[in-house]
Amino acid sequence: MDEKYIEYIEQFVTEKRRNLFHRVLNERTRHFTVAIEDIFQPHNASAVVRSCDIFGIQDVHVIENKYRFYASNRVAKGAQKWLDFSLHNQKGVNNTLICIDSLRAKGYQIIATTPHNESCMLQDFDITQKSAFFFGVEKEGLSKHVMDNADGFLKIPMVGFTESLNISVAAAIILQNLNERLKKSAIHWQLTEEEKKEKYQEWLEKSIKSIQKIKEHYYTQIATQL
Repeated sequence: MDEKYIEYIEQFVTEKRRNLFHRVLNERTRHFTVAIEDIFQPHNASAVVRSCDIFGIQDVHVIENKYRFYASNRVAKGAQKWLDFSLHNQKGVNNTLICIDSLRAKGYQIIATTPHNESCMLQDFDITQKSAFFFGVEKEGLSKHVMDNADGFLKIPMVGFTESLNISVAAAIILQNLNERLKKSAIHWQLTEEEKKEKYQEWLEKSIKSIQKIKEHYYTQIATQL
């Protein structure tokens, strides 16, 4: 991490924006992550992305077996710019299983969100373990591959006649609940200091229109003199 470079490019971003970056980074987590499987409606996918940003989820995993993911800026409100996406969209393979294996390798348990079985109620969910929450389309739900390989199932308590919520609503409810409980816990849920620095630099660079010229100038003219 080049601290001098970060100090240099900070001058091109307002103090208000820099303070906002620090505040948001202090609320970000990788203790939980979200995976969305074959969400083909742009407004639903975008709303889930927006909820991830609002409730501090830094990483989003996108599975594209049948449908291509698209986040509408009108709905996501630019949230996609500040999140880290892992796209699982290779041809000729089962991207769902690849995503599950990747997440397990990072220490996550796989949690399928579904109202159709004896799932754990949201308020009873154990937040101590690193968890990846899988969301599928409203009618079809998650694929059999997720259901067969899940470590647990999660549902939102419902007392009406309807059996399910729109995916974007369900994601918002779950993430808000988990976020609130996580912040009140003794769990080390925040990003590491190194991760914060990496994201801070990345966000600074995304905020500067002429960053490539500025970066080139720094490393060819300024850094050589330090």
